[in-house]
Amino acid sequence: MAKVLGLGGIFFKSDDPEALGEWYKKWLNMPIAFPGGAVLPSAQVPKEAYSVWSAFPKDTDYMDPSPQPFMFNLMVDDVDEALKQVQEGGATIAGEIEESEYGRFGWFIDPDGNKVELWKPPAAK
Repeated sequence: MAKVLGLGGIFFKSDDPEALGEWYKKWLNMPIAFPGGAVLPSAQVPKEAYSVWSAFPKDTDYMDPSPQPFMFNLMVDDVDEALKQVQEGGATIAGEIEESEYGRFGWFIDPDGNKVELWKPPAAK
């Protein structure tokens, strides 16, 4: 039986994919390789990091205040600095930074209204 090996990508609609890609390139240094898209090399992923696939109940408020039925999670090297950068770029910060055994988390709403979770994995033990 075939099996899933990892998260292969995040695909979503945008009114202006190129502009949104450029925004992520400018404010989060995302390596945009084609209009509205980036290839994120797995070699940059810390050893202690992982991908999560998770379905939520239809009535969850976890994606609020975005009207979208999904949320992106981007792994970053510095949650605090990344939130400052995106706020400078016009994003709305959504909630307070949280820290747990899974790492540090922060959230923002991007120019298209998508809720984005930033995650810095915990240090290797």
